Amino acid sequence: MRDFEPFIIAFVCNWCTYTAADLAGTSRLSYPPNTRLIRVMCTGMVDPQYVIKAFMDGADAVLVSGCHPGDCHYINGNFKARRRIRLLKEILPRFGVAPERLRLTWIGASDGIQFAQTMRELADQARELGPSRPLEMAV
Repeated sequence: MRDFEPFIIAFVCNWCTYTAADLAGTSRLSYPPNTRLIRVMCTGMVDPQYVIKAFMDGADAVLVSGCHPGDCHYINGNFKARRRIRLLKEILPRFGVAPERLRLTWIGASDGIQFAQTMRELADQARELGPSRPLEMAV
């Protein structure tokens, strides 16, 4: 288990968190290389099916991250995301997924340091939880 490196999917807002991730990269801040960023226009566009699909395909953790509440380019997208993540955290244990494997954060465009730190913390938490088992679809 010492060699386990978690695979993380991050759904990131184009306007804030993606820009923060870019800033982290250009600032040469390190975060886990086994992180895959999926750029969405707004966290409000992250359908719960996308999160479930990520876990079905073997993600050890999923991050949804966007603009701070009140700063959303689409007015209330981050509030929609917050409601969806709250519901997903209630549903995921029924599928054998610990709710700690799903995280919602608000990271502004100038917060490259916070982005890198959040990704490292999520990787550490997923490492402690161990590998997730891919979800199986109910037939």
